[in-house]
Amino acid sequence: MTVTGPPEARAPDPVELAIVASRLRAIVRKMSNTLYRTGRSGVLNTARDFSCAIVTRDNRLLMAADSLPIHVLSGPDLMTAAMQRFHPQLEAGDAFLHNSPYHGNSHPADHSLLVPVVDAGGVHRFTVLVKAHQADCGNALPTTYMGAAADVYAEGALIFPVVQVQRGYEDIGDIIRMCEVRIRVPEQWRGDYLAMVGSARIGERELLALGAELGYDRLDARTEEYFDYSERMAVEGIRRLPAGSASAATRHDPYPGAPDGIPVQARVHVDPEQATVAIDLRDNPDCYPCGLNLSEACARTAAMIGLFNSLDGEVPTNAGSFRRVRVELRQGCVVGIPDHPHSASVATTNVADRVTSAVQLALSKLAEGHGMAEPGPFGAPAAAVISGHDPRAGRPFVNQIFLVLSGGAGGPLNDGWLTLCHAGNGGMLFTDSIEVDELSFPILVRSQRLEPDTEGAGRHRGAPSVHAEYGPLGTQLRLIYASDGHRNAASGARGGLPGSPSRQLRRAVDGALHELPGLGEVTLQDGETVLSYTAAGGGYGAPRERDPGKVRRDLVEGWITAARARDVYGVVLRDDGSVDRDATARLRAT
Repeated sequence: MTVTGPPEARAPDPVELAIVASRLRAIVRKMSNTLYRTGRSGVLNTARDFSCAIVTRDNRLLMAADSLPIHVLSGPDLMTAAMQRFHPQLEAGDAFLHNSPYHGNSHPADHSLLVPVVDAGGVHRFTVLVKAHQADCGNALPTTYMGAAADVYAEGALIFPVVQVQRGYEDIGDIIRMCEVRIRVPEQWRGDYLAMVGSARIGERELLALGAELGYDRLDARTEEYFDYSERMAVEGIRRLPAGSASAATRHDPYPGAPDGIPVQARVHVDPEQATVAIDLRDNPDCYPCGLNLSEACARTAAMIGLFNSLDGEVPTNAGSFRRVRVELRQGCVVGIPDHPHSASVATTNVADRVTSAVQLALSKLAEGHGMAEPGPFGAPAAAVISGHDPRAGRPFVNQIFLVLSGGAGGPLNDGWLTLCHAGNGGMLFTDSIEVDELSFPILVRSQRLEPDTEGAGRHRGAPSVHAEYGPLGTQLRLIYASDGHRNAASGARGGLPGSPSRQLRRAVDGALHELPGLGEVTLQDGETVLSYTAAGGGYGAPRERDPGKVRRDLVEGWITAARARDVYGVVLRDDGSVDRDATARLRAT
């Protein structure tokens, strides 16, 4: 953490600063729109599981509008630093493929394209980053989440530690052929790769145009001013936090390689006077022989998500606001810096979400009105990687689906965000269209719904569990998932109750239901289905402090039943559905 003194020292032109910041944000959104509209896989063109960013030439995150937090808060700086270390001579037209979790990337499934923005004089000005989750990345199994992988060799992914894939704006064919031979859906991967190239080149073109329009000295000055502005906003947010230190712990479910589960704890120290926050993750176990270890980027990012979720005000997430935060990691730690060949296949979700949870819970202990509850753990079969052979098209398919999303945690001001998906994605993913999924793959989605009485009850409730049932149509369907939260549900904060755990079942052709494990690889026959129940988010504050009007609304909309309104929230309703205020007060008094 580098604190540079009062950022008020420079007095920027606020109008031009706002315009330049808006232009930079627009560039990232152009990149994102290009990727969304031209990506081949459903992961990109349906779920929008990708991120775009601009990084300065000295490796500071500048802008990452509308991106997934777990992709970009930390990592772009590490990735571009690795690019300059491995390729010190950068030229216009270069592009580098990067997915190594040992060199700053999130996890191997996130293929990233780094393009240095080099002006007409040969000076490296910025780097644009496009990160796109892949439907298949060459793993030993047709999934991008290899939770049971004992190491990176068992995982099997193609690892590209900042490998040059374009020179002079032309592909280096050797790299392309490696991917096409190893990846199960080469045409789909090739389409996504071309979409990434188009997105990155648009960012390059727009930044060069902006630099030519303003002049690079002026653009650099506005960049520094934007960092200073972001730091000022972070200072204001941190000074509204209570002073002190607190620790919190949570636990990931048991997995192969981690038979007792994975304990995760975080210690948070807030100094409002100095406007700094330190998060210590070092007191956690060493790396495990499974795919749940976090990369350095994901460990740091997951902690920062928990903090930024808990700050008041609009705080830009870039290198300016990051000056006020220190995240302490340990080499060889499951939530630290992994040693090769420990696998980090599932680094963006399961254990990363538990780190975010621990930080939010720790902040909630400092004082009422701060922190958040624990979001619902991720990985239910509603977000499985599906694969098989499509008899309609006569070809294989692999894709990750996102049929239903939930999991938001209750906070001091609001109920949990229903479509959060998980802490690291922060609600930025889109839910799949049933019609598009059924057109694209030989599946039939039989039902989707909210599950009543599953929310983490509280003054502000967590998002409820959501249900989906689907199966193959005229073929077999292989699905692989890595579900957390079936044993260790999301915890509440400040008296809030935990959310309901996740569940997954298999419905046989005869209708019989069979429980499935948390980590699953299942082949469904035609006529069989999988039933997925996501984990619900935890609640914040005592349930009987919830506004009775909100309890009534939840009942009317079907989120809870009358029995839960009475027994958990202490709210009595009349026959006409209105709240009986006197009876409610008496019941709550008991």
